[in-house]
Amino acid sequence: MTGSDAQPIRVLVVEDDPVAAAAHVMYVGRVPGFVPVGKAHTGAEARRILDRTAVDLLLLDLHLPDVHGLQFARSLRAAGYHADVIAVTSARDLAVVREGVSLGVVQYVLKPFTFATLRDRLVRYAEFHAAVGEASGQDEVDRALASLRAPGPAALPKGLSAPTLERVTGTLREASEGLTAAGVAEAVGISRITARRYLEHLVEAGRAERKPVYGQVGRPELVYRWVRGVERGR
Repeated sequence: MTGSDAQPIRVLVVEDDPVAAAAHVMYVGRVPGFVPVGKAHTGAEARRILDRTAVDLLLLDLHLPDVHGLQFARSLRAAGYHADVIAVTSARDLAVVREGVSLGVVQYVLKPFTFATLRDRLVRYAEFHAAVGEASGQDEVDRALASLRAPGPAALPKGLSAPTLERVTGTLREASEGLTAAGVAEAVGISRITARRYLEHLVEAGRAERKPVYGQVGRPELVYRWVRGVERGR
């Protein structure tokens, strides 16, 4: 991570979905050592910001309304811009990944992703970004490059399992009006308390939201809804 006396890494978020763009700006702002300097919804808008603002890193959606992200990255390199790129995409085509490497794409983040996933990528990028000077040998070069490699899947909180989380996630995504913990529990076949733990995990990850719904008597119920703007990918 960057040291306390180091300049923050300036990040431009390029994402056409306003909800997702706002979420990504918020995520970046929560990681020490990084500062969001703006957001753009098109390649043209991003170019205008780059012309007047110093940017170290682009958090770049590959599917913009006016240009493909890799084509945009290529045009930036040709114009002399040197900002690195973390690509944000739902595409899983490894040919796209290989092409991106030659254009300064240092990381890929697949949609939908959580704050924890992006934080890990940013922390690793910061370690790579901070490596300056002449390497003492092959080992030091290898360590600098290894800092960009993502680890295995992040561990879930104790007591949560990936298969159950997938079922809870699928159930919530299909419920356009939202569900209570009791509703999810019934649909998935788990206890209400267990369902609430999974739902709260999704809320913490930024993939769901909860709101109280007031009835005629008693305490309000919490209704959970999937955050559709953040998970959208094309």
